[in-house]
Amino acid sequence: MPWSRIISGIVAIAVALGMILLGGWYFTVGFGVIVFLGQLEIFQLVRAKGILPAAKTTLLVSQILLLTAHIAPSLASALLTVGGTFICFYLLFQPKFATIADVAASILGLFYGGYLPSFWIRLRDLGSAEVANLPLGGYWPESWLSITALPQGLTVTLLAFACIWASDIGAYAIGRLFGRTPLSNISPKKTVEGALFGMAASICVGLLGSYSLHWPLWPLAGSALGILIGTSSLLGDLTESLMKRDAGVKDSGDLIPGHGGMLDRTDSYVFTGALVYYFVTLLLPVLPQR
Repeated sequence: MPWSRIISGIVAIAVALGMILLGGWYFTVGFGVIVFLGQLEIFQLVRAKGILPAAKTTLLVSQILLLTAHIAPSLASALLTVGGTFICFYLLFQPKFATIADVAASILGLFYGGYLPSFWIRLRDLGSAEVANLPLGGYWPESWLSITALPQGLTVTLLAFACIWASDIGAYAIGRLFGRTPLSNISPKKTVEGALFGMAASICVGLLGSYSLHWPLWPLAGSALGILIGTSSLLGDLTESLMKRDAGVKDSGDLIPGHGGMLDRTDSYVFTGALVYYFVTLLLPVLPQR
């Protein structure tokens, strides 16, 4: 593995951990930058197909949506509807008639590139406002001795990221060493063996996390979370691979040395945030306590 890939990967993980630990506006603003860069790459891919999305309008609406997810999360879904309507209204009054593809690509950029990632902000904010001890709503643990004393948003976000990392690293390593069976023509390098081991790694981390956090029915909850994250991260990866293949490019960009573009590094997270958020807020509370 090239040193540029290793070093940039370490830097990316350090930045991600710092954002997650601090939370508040630190996480929201940092995540907003990541989303902005990722959306630029999405629109670059669709332009390669001759499509002309409402890029600037969608970028602006998406940033407002991310801010809303932090300030008033209950309004974020409503803003998706309002934002989508505004984008279509904008496209209708351009000098050149917009095509179906222009409208579809703009809404894709809003939903896939802005709305779905906003759930990570909602997830990190769970239980965080009450324990903020830094300016700008930030938080730094006074003690690491009890993981259950940390805010729910911090622990669950760390656990979700750890499951994704375990899935990605496990699938990559085992796929390169032992992978023989192609998984999909969309991404020829991915193998069934790598995907299965990545799923197993995600489940193991999910079990460890659910046990440490004393979740009800922790073997079931941890396994379910691991499967959910392992599946959604793989689907996110394949979805981005599909877009790149259709656009005729190898990487979504060259922002990160050895890794490609921002979208290449964050595709596993797109669908996962929303699923983990609803897993924690809707499913966990109804599981019977021991």
